[in-house]
Amino acid sequence: MESLSQKFEKLKTLLREMDRVAIAFSAGVDSTFLAKVAHDTLGDNMVAYTVQAGMVPEREIAFSREFCKLHGIPQQLIEVDEMQVEGFAENSRERCYFCKHNLFSKITERAKAAGFSTVCEGSNADDIHDYRPGMRALQELGIRSPLLECGLTKADIRELSHQLDLPTWDKPSFACLASRIPYGEPISREKLSMISNAEQLLFELGFKQFRVRLHGNLARIEVLPEDFNKVLEKRDQILAAFKKIGFTYISLDLQGFRSGSLNETLATKQV
Repeated sequence: MESLSQKFEKLKTLLREMDRVAIAFSAGVDSTFLAKVAHDTLGDNMVAYTVQAGMVPEREIAFSREFCKLHGIPQQLIEVDEMQVEGFAENSRERCYFCKHNLFSKITERAKAAGFSTVCEGSNADDIHDYRPGMRALQELGIRSPLLECGLTKADIRELSHQLDLPTWDKPSFACLASRIPYGEPISREKLSMISNAEQLLFELGFKQFRVRLHGNLARIEVLPEDFNKVLEKRDQILAAFKKIGFTYISLDLQGFRSGSLNETLATKQV
């Protein structure tokens, strides 16, 4: 079994072999680590592309800009109207495939026009264990996943990020806001905005790992079990804010936060 240092060296060697690399940079734990290592390894032979869309909270875009500016990483923003992506608003179980195919087609087009022949993204070795139809789109478009290719797990990436003193080493996991809406329930800009505003409130209240799942006019709050009491302490503030946002009913999921919880229905329900 390869050691962590061996995996890290393997990653840097792989990036050097790619020569000129474009990184899809979402400001999450994985892509932040990949962008930093790519820049440290390749210098000006790399660029970070960040998608700006309604399914991405503004705080994530702001963080990406600040990080790139601080570390001298060249960054380009790509504005996308996800509601115009065929198959996105219908929200079938293949939504992520349609969305990823569209987004990475745009990134690839922009990258190649700028002379970057290889586009990379931040999937890691743990991501193969969940339902991720977007991975098929990446394979079809020839997008590379260096972290996965080098066998780096989420825990590995957090540890190496800590060693590199990256602020994301303990950043909670995040996924696009569309993943908060059950498959089969249509997506709209209004729904994405409601989810974004609700999660921003939880962020401002000091919660770190959370999701607000939308079920019609009901908000289902997922936080870590150890934060249940904090939700109850902030109950009145949360209720007032969520009602103002537009939710009629607000619930706390007693199972607590779990990534991809809406995929739990896939084994029993076909959409």
